[in-house]
Amino acid sequence: MPRTPRDIPDAELAVLQHLWNHGPATIRQVTDRLYPRGGTSAYATVQKLLERLEAKHCVRRKRTGQAHVFEATLQCDELIGRRLQAMAEKLCGGSLTPLLTHLVRAKQLTARERQDLRSLIDELDRKNLSERR
Repeated sequence: MPRTPRDIPDAELAVLQHLWNHGPATIRQVTDRLYPRGGTSAYATVQKLLERLEAKHCVRRKRTGQAHVFEATLQCDELIGRRLQAMAEKLCGGSLTPLLTHLVRAKQLTARERQDLRSLIDELDRKNLSERR
């Protein structure tokens, strides 16, 4: 069974989002993006955040010459799924249905978003049918 990483606080999430959006980066590149006016303390903060993410197996470090390049190993979809499941456990006895129903009703979905949801449900239904055969 794959190991579930511990929760990701907002500061670590900002670093992960940078890596998801911009790809692998050095500590300096992440620091310059997240703390454009930062100095030594900002660099040290990003370094510590990356070390924590590495310990949680959310990023990996590649040593290229003098610089260390970090890349995300935890995908955004995986984190979303984990967080939604944790919320469902806390609020809905583990069922995603009430949580998803509330999200769909609370937000005005575009026609495209509604069609994407219908397509997803149809795809899941087809998959379940083929697995039963």
